[in-house]
Amino acid sequence: MSALLAKPSLRHSVSEWNSNNQQLSATAEHERYVSNVIRQEGRSLRNETNCKTTCDDTDTSRRLSDRAWNVARWKETLETCAQKVDEEMDALTLCKEQTEQALAATSVPLEVSSECLTLRDSRRGFELAHDPVDVQLKKEVELIERVQQVLQQCIEKAFEHLCVLQENRHKLTGDIQNKTDALDIDMSCLSLTIKSPQISLKTNPLRIPPGSSTPQEWLQFSQHNVACAQEAMQVSQQMREDMSLTRAQLQNELDSLRRATEFALRKRNHHEEQARDELEWQIKNTEDEIAEMESDIHGLDADLQAKTASLKLAHTRLENRTNRPGMDLCRDEVQYGLVNEVHQLEATIMALKQKLSEAQHSLQKMKLHHSRMLQDLSRKQEALSLEQRSMTTRTRLASPSCSDKTPVLLVPLTNSSGRSNLQLLA
Repeated sequence: MSALLAKPSLRHSVSEWNSNNQQLSATAEHERYVSNVIRQEGRSLRNETNCKTTCDDTDTSRRLSDRAWNVARWKETLETCAQKVDEEMDALTLCKEQTEQALAATSVPLEVSSECLTLRDSRRGFELAHDPVDVQLKKEVELIERVQQVLQQCIEKAFEHLCVLQENRHKLTGDIQNKTDALDIDMSCLSLTIKSPQISLKTNPLRIPPGSSTPQEWLQFSQHNVACAQEAMQVSQQMREDMSLTRAQLQNELDSLRRATEFALRKRNHHEEQARDELEWQIKNTEDEIAEMESDIHGLDADLQAKTASLKLAHTRLENRTNRPGMDLCRDEVQYGLVNEVHQLEATIMALKQKLSEAQHSLQKMKLHHSRMLQDLSRKQEALSLEQRSMTTRTRLASPSCSDKTPVLLVPLTNSSGRSNLQLLA
């Protein structure tokens, strides 16, 4: 009852009612059309985006695969270069060790040459001569000292270049490690799919990390590392060739000078033996002459005594005949004969005395010279002994046979790459 009493709402006409119905129908049809268009566009967009996403993912996978192949190729190139650097370091180290051995081997020749000079300085008198052996020995000492200086310089240069190779090896190792890590990351990215559990949205993934490089810079960096390593290896190879050539040339010089010194020493020893033999022959002849001279002096002295006795006899006869009396004190032939005999004996005695003096003076001179020759013979024998000791000392320079060589003690050497196939002489 109360509803009937309520005020009725605004009423519309039939035409309005029909218009409203038509409007609703038209709006419904329009909205359905719009919806249909949107649905078609959505389907088209889905198909298009699905294709685009698939293509992009395929393209990204291809690029990742190409990038991984490129990184792997450069990693292999760097590893090959690093292996060659290691081999060159081994070769240069071995060459350096050989040079060190050559340097150590010069100590014995220098000691021998110095000892020979010291021995020969012990000669005395005229035997202390500045002969060709002295010249050759001093040349040997000078050459050995120069050889030691050159070899030491080679060793220092080799050590410095080993440091350069080591530095390049570290650069290659770092680059290889970086490429290994990058390759692992790219291969991990290549293995990811939309169903992988570890994928998620990230905060600002489009940022550019600090320290990023361009592909050109990346390529130039590896090329530079390889180029520097190759240049260092070329320098090392040339250095090894120069060191080997230098060692050979210096060894040839040492061998040539050693043979010349030994020849001069043998020649000098031969000359000293000849001089000693000649002096011994002279001493023997002088001793024989001294013995004959002493015998002759005894003869002269005996003759002088005999002539003196004859003179005494003549003097006595003359003196006794002066006692004849009267006319018997006659200057007869006996008187003249005795006078002549006295004159003759006095002249003979004077001649004998003069000859005896000359003989004694000559004997004294021969004895003095004999003493000097004995002294010189002693010095010659001493010098000859020193020469023979020098020759014996130089036998230490003879190269031992292979069977006599003592096994060389070796200790392992580990380089920066962790390998221990290098060996050094202990």
